[in-house]
Amino acid sequence: MQIQRQLKNTNSSQLMSLALLGILVLLYAPLLLYWWDGWAKKSISIEHEYFSHGIIGLPFAAYLCWVNRKKWQRLPNTSHPLGAALLVVGGIFYLSGVSEWVNISFPAILAGLCLWLKGIPGFKLQGFPLVLVLLATPTSVPYLITPYTLPLQSFIAATAGFILTQIGMQVIVDGINIYVGGRIVEVAPYCAGLKMLFTTLYVGLMLLYWTGALSSRRKSIWFLSIAVLMSISANIVRNTLLSFFHGTGQEGAFHWLHDSWGGDVYSAVMLLLLIPVLNWIDAYFSEVSEIQHEGEA
Repeated sequence: MQIQRQLKNTNSSQLMSLALLGILVLLYAPLLLYWWDGWAKKSISIEHEYFSHGIIGLPFAAYLCWVNRKKWQRLPNTSHPLGAALLVVGGIFYLSGVSEWVNISFPAILAGLCLWLKGIPGFKLQGFPLVLVLLATPTSVPYLITPYTLPLQSFIAATAGFILTQIGMQVIVDGINIYVGGRIVEVAPYCAGLKMLFTTLYVGLMLLYWTGALSSRRKSIWFLSIAVLMSISANIVRNTLLSFFHGTGQEGAFHWLHDSWGGDVYSAVMLLLLIPVLNWIDAYFSEVSEIQHEGEA
């Protein structure tokens, strides 16, 4: 009798999970397809392109949820009142019809479901996938940050001008403008490297989680700090190349690197370099820990 009850409860739980999954698919599949198509074809707004790292982040979040499915099923069914609050807020945002609110409703609904179905333990279990979803959700954050990027734009322009001067080119730097051969290249707010910086930090978090290094504060801080420096340096080199190509009349190369697939290849190579950096940091701190243990012994 007890076994039959357990089977009945299990079947009911599975049916409920499938029903919720079906509702989520019906509600958010069009939205996710819109994001995906816009990121892949670059047909979405510039601000939304800043979140194109979701192309790799959202599938990874789904994969982590799938991996944790058995742990999720073993958690006791318990509800947290914050889950109901998030579900109500998410529902209101979705029904509002305001594009940004509809976007935000996605992570709000997911977090609310975790808290409502499995309480705090369920929320903690799905914590990292929820972070990945939240950080990939298009919002107005880039638009709000853009007015404050002027110092970074000026720094990039000055550094690029200095590099070009060292190779014998006649360069004039005026604020965020670089004059090369009578032609001007503006380090615009959207050329300041924020998109690359967001992507670098996002991929960096994924690598830290995948390797287990996220549990070490020292490794995480060192790795993310170096990743930020790498991102800024890569963007300086990119703007230097763009100025060189434009100043020397190589328009094909300029457009290839600026708004074609060359920029994607450049970004991909930079992101791949994060892997050996993380391996080096992991090996370095492992050696330091061994030396400290030997000293204590």
